[in-house]
Amino acid sequence: MNIALIAHDKKKNDIVKLARSYKETLEKHSLYATGTTGQRIAEETGLNIHRFKSGPLGGDQQIGAFVSEGKIDLVIFIRDPLTSQPHEPDISALLRLCDVYEIPLATNIGSAEPLLGAVKVGVFD
Repeated sequence: MNIALIAHDKKKNDIVKLARSYKETLEKHSLYATGTTGQRIAEETGLNIHRFKSGPLGGDQQIGAFVSEGKIDLVIFIRDPLTSQPHEPDISALLRLCDVYEIPLATNIGSAEPLLGAVKVGVFD
């Protein structure tokens, strides 16, 4: 599976913790991430991650392009709903593409854990 990992600034610690918890599952798949999120996860878990640009510099759009090309199977985007994001249109476009292409999408830890649990037991194989 090709899994995209994204997190807003105030949620980066949460996605790193999630990646640590599911490291054994994630390391069996191809991982993609926006710049800083990917760097943090790689540094703190040792996972191999293809990094795109940071979200505000086009990383969300790059992942969206992969979604539209059938190159991403699952998106985990831990969002900060209480902080305005300057690149909100890019975020909305990515979420819309996940809906258009029926890509499983988690936007918080509560939805990410069941999806990663399903990946772990092979539900998506």
